Amino acid sequence: MAVNFRHVLHTTLLLPPPPPHLWPSPLPSCKPTRTKLSATSSPSPSSTQMELHTQGRQKFMEFPFVSAPHRELMVDLVSTVEDRLGSQLLPCTLPPDIQHCQNQNGTAQASLHIRSAHDSSTSKVDFILGSWLHFALPTGAALNITSLSAYLNPSTDAPNLVVELIQSSPTSLIFILDLPPRKDPVLYQEYLQTFYENTKLETRRQMLEKLPEVQPYVSSSLYLRCVLSPTAILIRIQTEDSGPERLEEIIKDQLHPVAKEVVGIWVDHCACGEREVEEEEKAYLKKRDQIIKRKTIEIDLGTNFPRLFGPELAGRVLGAIQEVYDR
Repeated sequence: MAVNFRHVLHTTLLLPPPPPHLWPSPLPSCKPTRTKLSATSSPSPSSTQMELHTQGRQKFMEFPFVSAPHRELMVDLVSTVEDRLGSQLLPCTLPPDIQHCQNQNGTAQASLHIRSAHDSSTSKVDFILGSWLHFALPTGAALNITSLSAYLNPSTDAPNLVVELIQSSPTSLIFILDLPPRKDPVLYQEYLQTFYENTKLETRRQMLEKLPEVQPYVSSSLYLRCVLSPTAILIRIQTEDSGPERLEEIIKDQLHPVAKEVVGIWVDHCACGEREVEEEEKAYLKKRDQIIKRKTIEIDLGTNFPRLFGPELAGRVLGAIQEVYDR
């Protein structure tokens, strides 16, 4: 799930509307693990997959169009999730031209990093998805979006994870950080207490909103607003008066520590937590998750990727994402 990409493009950047239209281990681990390949091993499909994964991940982890604090934040979050989940994740085996793509004139570039779970019977993870998008505008400005999402499978009802930073100028940034619920906190008060009250997520949100440069961000998408949690961090940071240096300082000293804490909470309590889920609940969770994934394609990506990258390339990228969603 991501911010309403169409809303950002249209209202923040004043664009016209678009036309319609991964060496698995047999046991999961929540501890940092490193997979090593023998230097003398002969080529095999598995080694080919790892090479494809490594090359794509290196490109993805460059985050080339954002500031150093922004890049360090994203690299830290992605590395934290991958290190903690360890052998639960398969390599990213997307084709190279989908792991990193650009349009014909080079004004739009994107990198995609998707890692599915090795074994859904022993892992609670469905997949993780990281991405960055760079779009140069005719005005000389640029839109840069970096994101990390993680979805869990129906063996648990714990929340998913979404992190997104949307920057349309050197002094303006939208920051979204949430553990979106997968059950109704109104009907299941234990759920609200376990994941949102006991973890003290609200204190992180309040701390950021006290910064003088911060204003609440309200998405125009009612759908997005209804799937987020009551402790979701949705803020807009404006530093026109103090310049880009102040925004970089806020990212480094405020956003980075909070995001690192929340991602750690998600790994400990959600991805590696123990939850009992009845069989009938699994069917509900699966159906709800599929709706969320489908809407991500329809609302956030399906209308704008064709405009930025052309219908053929966009179709292959969206098809690769849809294939992961449908597993």
